[in-house]
Amino acid sequence: MEELFEAIKRDGFSDNSIDKINNYITDIQNGTKDFPRFNISEHAGLCTAGAPLIGASIIACYATASIGASRNVAGCERSIPANWEIDEQQERLIVEWAKSANLWVEDSEKILVNNFGAMIAQGAESKVYYKDGDTSVVKERVSIYSTTQKALDAIVLHNTLFPETAMKVIGFTRDSNGLFRIILTQPYINCLRLASKQEIDKMVMAKGFHDNWNGAGVNYISDRLVLEDMHPANVFIDKITECPICIDCIVKFVQKQ
Repeated sequence: MEELFEAIKRDGFSDNSIDKINNYITDIQNGTKDFPRFNISEHAGLCTAGAPLIGASIIACYATASIGASRNVAGCERSIPANWEIDEQQERLIVEWAKSANLWVEDSEKILVNNFGAMIAQGAESKVYYKDGDTSVVKERVSIYSTTQKALDAIVLHNTLFPETAMKVIGFTRDSNGLFRIILTQPYINCLRLASKQEIDKMVMAKGFHDNWNGAGVNYISDRLVLEDMHPANVFIDKITECPICIDCIVKFVQKQ
């Protein structure tokens, strides 16, 4: 990515650099280039998440690299920036890129209601819009992670673990409170009932996780990933398959990648 980063540093988000970013995204989707943060199985989750997420992830990586480089040039004693500094830089540059790439949505709530139906739910992380009969919901998702990059990673890792409820990013916006939000679509799940702790345990253990709280909690861990917030409100029993299905959770790498 170094050549791409140099183009962004030199030209900003000009037509030329936007074309280079789009070409890099296409190469990732075609499998001719890798995204270093992710392994082979996670690469599929990345591609499923869509070109806007891949682009935002590229910009987030550039933002992290640029803030580190600027601190080194300035001779700062603490060369490793704090998470809030990284997050601020990542969000700022993603917003700038999204506007240049025609992926920024103004007055998103009105547009989403008009095109995708009324808001049917709102939690700490997402506003959910749905129109009766549609096969998908649309979400405005706000980051609850320490950096924007980790919020993007979470979508990729969700898609890797739970492809039946894969999230696809379609744009970016700010809500009425000024919070940066990721706009995405996700399959609509017809809920038979909420999953039990035992059903959730069985589902995640089949994916290589074990309970991280001595069998008493909703957090799980594997050699590479951590799953949190796996409570029944986030894991339904699908009415058609009668199997547990995760619609949302907190997922992140065990160690910084």
